[in-house]
Amino acid sequence: MESGNMVRETIQSHPDGLDPNSVDVPVFQATIRPHQSLSHDGFRNVMIGCGAVSLVTSIACVQAGFWPVAGFFGLDMIALYVALKTSLKRGHSFEEVMISPIEVMLARVTHRGERREWRFNPLWTKLTKVEDEEYGLQTLTLVSRREYVVVARDASPPVRERIADGLTRALADVKRGY
Repeated sequence: MESGNMVRETIQSHPDGLDPNSVDVPVFQATIRPHQSLSHDGFRNVMIGCGAVSLVTSIACVQAGFWPVAGFFGLDMIALYVALKTSLKRGHSFEEVMISPIEVMLARVTHRGERREWRFNPLWTKLTKVEDEEYGLQTLTLVSRREYVVVARDASPPVRERIADGLTRALADVKRGY
């Protein structure tokens, strides 16, 4: 009985030429978040500044006899708060894009945590762009057969351009591999 001499058979490469361990390794992977210029501290500072201006102006208007103006300043502050809070919450949404030799996957996660995924065969997937001379890359779309999905829809045009370059290279690499 031989205890230490077990015969091991190793496969150097797959018969089709693909390495089975690298088939689902991502060639391209990105997480795309919307551009958000206002942080939580910025939100607080804007609300404090606008509230102070609103309060001082409201007091002056009430003393001058224009008391309804104070109510409208209050309504403006409520509207500003709701708008900025909604913007901050929507900033928590993101998109994940992943390209491997066997799949193109796009996942979109909303600020509520709802997730939606699209999966395509990379050999049938192409990238279409809509560009504007003045504003840059406006729309970036993954197209596979008859399905169209917009990618990086909340990103700025320069970020969208970088994503487009990466996606174009990754799709070309995957297609060249077959």
